[in-house]
Amino acid sequence: MKVVILAGGMGTRLSEETDLKPKPMVEIGGRPILWHIMQIYSNHGFNDFIICCGYKGYMIKEYFANYFIHQADITVDLGKNSIEVHKSKAEPWKITLVDTGLNTMTGGRIKRIQEYIGNKSFMLTYGDGVSNVNIRSLVDFHRNTGKMATVTAVQPTGRFGAISLTEEYTVKSFTEKPAAYGAWVNGGFFVLEPGIFEYIREDDATVWEKAPLEDLANDNQLAAFKHTGFWRPMDTLRDRIELDNMWNTGKAEWKIW
Repeated sequence: MKVVILAGGMGTRLSEETDLKPKPMVEIGGRPILWHIMQIYSNHGFNDFIICCGYKGYMIKEYFANYFIHQADITVDLGKNSIEVHKSKAEPWKITLVDTGLNTMTGGRIKRIQEYIGNKSFMLTYGDGVSNVNIRSLVDFHRNTGKMATVTAVQPTGRFGAISLTEEYTVKSFTEKPAAYGAWVNGGFFVLEPGIFEYIREDDATVWEKAPLEDLANDNQLAAFKHTGFWRPMDTLRDRIELDNMWNTGKAEWKIW
């Protein structure tokens, strides 16, 4: 099952860092947060990634193009113009990097990678949030619901789009802002069927979190996997500093590898 990561936004609320690099390349513990997200999936055996690039996407491409050398001991012979690799440690990742446009909205980015998905189930998440969610349990839950889409629902302190749930797992409605403290919100980490592409109708202009998710909920095709463990987005400089401190003090709960 492929993992799609949205990594094309400008990250304007983290402009202290994103003036120089795309948000997914902002480092936590000396590694891009994108690397941390990929490690979460890889720990559960999912190693085939599609990264939706946009703003400064060439930096993400260069990072992975040179990843093997970054992880190895090497000897550079300038006279012979050669590089000898001695030791290397690299993850078993297959990474497809797709330019999905500079100003494309989240729904449009998903639409643009449809040809790489084909007619198979796939996973989707954002390039700026980490969690200790059990990906295997999430996938099993999705398959058991028989629905077209599953979103991981989390309970932060506020400021994110709210999900209204039935007593079991079906999403009744999807709204952009939470009604009150403690609401279940969209934490990313989706599992999706290829039929969701039919819900993205305007390509570049479509925001995934609006019409597509709202329509899926209205059609009784959106399930919620409740995650009560660790989940944290990196929206601001304060968030980045807090995540960095967690990593450096050995309290990074998302480090499950």
